[in-house]
Amino acid sequence: MIDWNTVVVALCGFAGTCVGSWGGLKLNSYRIEQLEKKVDKHNNFAERIPVVEEKLKVCEHRIADLEDDKNGS
Repeated sequence: MIDWNTVVVALCGFAGTCVGSWGGLKLNSYRIEQLEKKVDKHNNFAERIPVVEEKLKVCEHRIADLEDDKNGS
């Protein structure tokens, strides 16, 4: 004979496990999305650094030229 109390408890446990797993999946999806945003931001920064370095070289050369002109005059 089937003990219905055991069946009900088992179904409640199964439902709780399903709800908890679904919540965990949603949390993991959210955290992965946030990490992807951080990586995109970092990649954008990494692409701009060589441009900034090149502009800095130009500025250094211009300053050196101005100093040479000032010292030569």
